[in-house]
Amino acid sequence: MDIRFFDDPLEGPHGREDVRIRQIGLFLYPEQRRFMFGVELTPFRERPSIEVLVANGAGEPAGSLHVIETLTTGFSLMIHLRDRATTNPYELTVVLYYAWPDREREEIERRTVTFDMTASGERLFKFDKD
Repeated sequence: MDIRFFDDPLEGPHGREDVRIRQIGLFLYPEQRRFMFGVELTPFRERPSIEVLVANGAGEPAGSLHVIETLTTGFSLMIHLRDRATTNPYELTVVLYYAWPDREREEIERRTVTFDMTASGERLFKFDKD
């Protein structure tokens, strides 16, 4: 039996200060009211949390989600836009962090991407290894 916990056997899990966002993927639906958000992280020892904030072209909040202590390095979730009308361009900010009840939140990495809801389909944003 071959049990693999990581895709790359040469890359083991990282400590919290070395965990990074490898890529962000979006799939924009034609009705312009929702999109699929996906993220891939480096392998980790301690489970990080992720905050996703979406702002419309006017700078107003248009959506958000929080993933508390993710178990996997890659996943995707649906985000529904809450603004009344599509207001391009949208800005999506992903914050990778660790939090504890007795200490302040420790932000590890922040990535921001911009996209236009009128062009449906897939968008992939890859980031270099630091």
